[in-house]
Amino acid sequence: MPEPTTDAQIEPAERRYAEELAFLAAHDTGPRPPGWALTPRAVVTFIVGSAGERLRLPEPVDGLPASLEITAKFVGDRGLVERCAVTLAGERGLLLVGEPGTAKSMLSELLAAAVGGTGSLTVQGTAGTNEEHLRYGWNYALLLAKGPVPDALAPSPVLTAMRTGRIARVEEVTRCLPEVQDALVSILSDRRVSVPELADDGTFFARPGFNVIATANLRDRGVSEMSAALKRRFNFEVVPPIADLTAEVALVRRQAGTALARHGHARPVDDAVLEALVTAFRDLRSGTSVEGWPVERPTTVMSTAEAVGVTTSLGLQSAYLGVSDPLSLLPGYLLGTVRKDDPDDHGRLLAYWDSTIRHRAENGARMWQRLYELRHVLGE
Repeated sequence: MPEPTTDAQIEPAERRYAEELAFLAAHDTGPRPPGWALTPRAVVTFIVGSAGERLRLPEPVDGLPASLEITAKFVGDRGLVERCAVTLAGERGLLLVGEPGTAKSMLSELLAAAVGGTGSLTVQGTAGTNEEHLRYGWNYALLLAKGPVPDALAPSPVLTAMRTGRIARVEEVTRCLPEVQDALVSILSDRRVSVPELADDGTFFARPGFNVIATANLRDRGVSEMSAALKRRFNFEVVPPIADLTAEVALVRRQAGTALARHGHARPVDDAVLEALVTAFRDLRSGTSVEGWPVERPTTVMSTAEAVGVTTSLGLQSAYLGVSDPLSLLPGYLLGTVRKDDPDDHGRLLAYWDSTIRHRAENGARMWQRLYELRHVLGE
């Protein structure tokens, strides 16, 4: 077995891109909002990249290169990222909404890491999330031993962010119950949390730099709709699916390549197979093929994140099990993806094979001819 290249399966953004963050802090010395680690312009550059340009430091800094190209980490509209940065600079909460798998969580983490130095102060919203996860709880052993003293307090990630001037992230906020969601109303309005049990030491004020980024899915509304009061505390930004096929193929290649590299396998999935996979995902996601033919959309969201997962699986099966024809694996993995929500989606995938893929095969494209020949893998 190859040795892992790092001691973590997935490194947090602030660790993975530590050099870029330090470089941008030294490169852009313009005005910064209170408490920010970078200027808003540098935050945007960190996320969308420097467009192939090598940025140069105004003067040498120990431990940093004289010039550096900033990699693009988020594939999408630069204007969206700029609006997100401006929202946070204006101390408004930011809510990222969109279909599942459109990189809302990744964008949230990148923004938090660039603004406050960490994207790890995160609350995962679920039906079981309670108010303590957003405010504070108690270390009951210390509470019994010492009473309600500051050492016995168990701060939530949100309270920790307030006290340190960082960004708190709340994932899938609409999965939380309404009374839990509304704990954010006073946090975003008053910018303080009161702990009555601590008396004079019981009010914690938000330090400069504190803010909240939340995410919510458009397809899956979650457990509870947000209250009007909470909605007013956020600026909403919709994160759409990637519009360009070439850009999506490049992103899937890069992310799957990173996952395969963690296994010590740098051999990428063949470009033609990768393009066929992403094209199929886009056809099924949009309800229209690239040629304009109608496609019945499955209930399952055929997201870019799912495409990355399938591409990674193709690469791993080829590497570990010696499969020489990864295209032969594609129908089985597509079926597994499509059938996650509704068994009837099996029939929709078959209809896609019997229409769009058959038409492409008839037009003479060898890749699609081979895929159509693999229809039997899908069963009936």
